[in-house]
Amino acid sequence: MCGIVGIVGHPDSQAAQSLYDGLLVLQHRGQDAAGIVTSDSNNICHRRANGLVRDVFRPKHSETLRGSMGIGHVRYPTAGSSSVSEAQPFYTNTPFGVSLAHNGNLNNTQDIISGLLEYDHRRINTSSDSEALLNLFAAEIQRSLNGNPGGLDSLSEDDIFRAVERVHLRAEGSYSVVTLITGWGMVAFRDPNGIRPLCIGSNVVDGFTERVVASESVVCKTLGFNHDGDVSPGEAVIVRMNGEISRKVCSSEVDHHPCIFEHVYFARPDSVLDGISVHSSRLRMGASLARKITTQFPDHGIDAVIPVPDSGRIAALDLARELGVPYREGFVKNRYIGRTFIMPGQTIRKDSVRKKLNSIEEEFSGKTILIVDDSIVRGNTSRRIVDMARDAGASKVYFASCSPPIVHPNVYGIDMPAKSEYVAHNRSVEEIRDAIGSDWLVYQDLDDLVEACLGDGREGPANFDCSCFDGVYVTGGITEEYLERIEGLRNDSVKNRAPV
Repeated sequence: MCGIVGIVGHPDSQAAQSLYDGLLVLQHRGQDAAGIVTSDSNNICHRRANGLVRDVFRPKHSETLRGSMGIGHVRYPTAGSSSVSEAQPFYTNTPFGVSLAHNGNLNNTQDIISGLLEYDHRRINTSSDSEALLNLFAAEIQRSLNGNPGGLDSLSEDDIFRAVERVHLRAEGSYSVVTLITGWGMVAFRDPNGIRPLCIGSNVVDGFTERVVASESVVCKTLGFNHDGDVSPGEAVIVRMNGEISRKVCSSEVDHHPCIFEHVYFARPDSVLDGISVHSSRLRMGASLARKITTQFPDHGIDAVIPVPDSGRIAALDLARELGVPYREGFVKNRYIGRTFIMPGQTIRKDSVRKKLNSIEEEFSGKTILIVDDSIVRGNTSRRIVDMARDAGASKVYFASCSPPIVHPNVYGIDMPAKSEYVAHNRSVEEIRDAIGSDWLVYQDLDDLVEACLGDGREGPANFDCSCFDGVYVTGGITEEYLERIEGLRNDSVKNRAPV
């Protein structure tokens, strides 16, 4: 799970600053590496490196990243690799010069790499599925031009639409993509299931309509663009350097199932994904949890509802309101510690949990408190937080998760661990409660979570990808053999010894 942004700006503008600002508000989607590629009519400029956006890009880079259009990327590594060689965007010079930034995860990467070598005579430099996707797209552009392209003027929108159609036929998995064709324009496309989000916005400057494509709508708002909606599942959006836009759904097998975990945890609350407010979804999660608590524990005796900042905060607001008990802030977050869920390696993650939060003792002393978090994955953070509440003097500590137990691997771009490392793996709710040390534990029911994220259902998708909860994978190719292989790549013993 990463963050991507692409901009085609006014011909007299420089895209780099807007790309930088866009990546800053997508930093929560990846803290491992960042990159920007810009282009004018003839050239590309690029910078990519490991680190946070503010550290990768310095004022001096604004002088070298020239051009009115560009793409950017923030990464967190799905399989634990932090090599700078896999920082994005990727680039290939044939045909014409194509750069690509990708959010998601391909499930048939090895098949694509083999096909690229055998049929397209392309060899990639890394094991990254994103570099494979770049070369697949570039190869299909060449094929669309019958393998013998003329100058850049010979490349048409129909050529690109045919190339994207062929990508959909050859690629399996999740992919929201923004690409740059040097001196020609920007192309964005989304897999036929629309698993990862991709929004589009516009802004008129001196009669020229600028366009932005990004992982979340908050980028549009931050940059002063209108949020015009989303790139549809299976759709390709072309924005030429002169501002002309063309759109076409390039798949006949569209079946919209966006990832529900975007609403649970990843997306910013001020974003709107596929027509659904993330903030409103999380409020509804809290209200439905409150109703379940009232049914299961009518004499709960809760004195205060305390969220785990920041991802548990919004749900806790409506949970407290629905229960009729005070909402209190009991934990202070060190905002200079990254998101522990997306940190590679258990040792780093545990150390960060200890440094991330401090408790306010008067909010706990002698009270029965309910702690609210977005989810429970490994259980390490939850256990530490329960211990902190008891150390601060809480008489009883209850725990509520806004999502159901996580028991299956996510194969679509979220680096959830090997299933044996889930605290819910082969455990009952009572056993999980004992593992995290709370007095009782309540999980959101999956049907309630789906209802909370759908809202009134008028503008959003028909349903969601809930595979980490129910094990139902919406794309092909997810076999037991495949799941066993990715478990071998994702377990913490591998990540802790992975080279940086």
